Amino acid sequence: MKHAKHQNQIRIIGGSCRGRKLHFNGAAGLRPTPDSVRERLFNWLGQDLAGKRVLDLFAGSGALGLEAASRHAASVVLVENNRRTLQTLAGNICALGLKQVQTVYSDGLLYLKHSREMFDTVLLDPPFNWQQWPDVFALLQGRLNTGAMVYIEAGRLPPFPEWLAPYREGKAGMSRFALGVYDGGGIAA
Repeated sequence: MKHAKHQNQIRIIGGSCRGRKLHFNGAAGLRPTPDSVRERLFNWLGQDLAGKRVLDLFAGSGALGLEAASRHAASVVLVENNRRTLQTLAGNICALGLKQVQTVYSDGLLYLKHSREMFDTVLLDPPFNWQQWPDVFALLQGRLNTGAMVYIEAGRLPPFPEWLAPYREGKAGMSRFALGVYDGGGIAA
């Protein structure tokens, strides 16, 4: 199924791959983050993510994670549970020459459960009606470096956990999005 508005392509809007167009497969629940929202997000995060370790937990089209990689993130992990979508992501990564990007075939919650990697920026844009926020927050806290930024995009924003301080918020169409800052939460490493 072709995504009518985007014609199954996204455009990288900043960084070393600025202007490059990438194609993606249509899949149930796949709705790429619009250019205007990505522009606002990366204004909030800063235009250069050099040295940052980034996790895109529900990668989909790869719009968010590939944008972070284009903006010089040290490493980007794209987690996706649709094999066909993951293959397309791998092709786009290769075409862009973004060697710091790794793809992982997994459910987002399972990835957090089994991974020991720590991240500075986490991008959470699950399928529109996904509701497992308490589960993801419980698992995510132990994967964040102090000062990490957590981006959330959903039809309705979930309540932030106490360890995530709201930083910025916005809306576009039916989507709401917010950025929070991890304060360290008193967790021992």
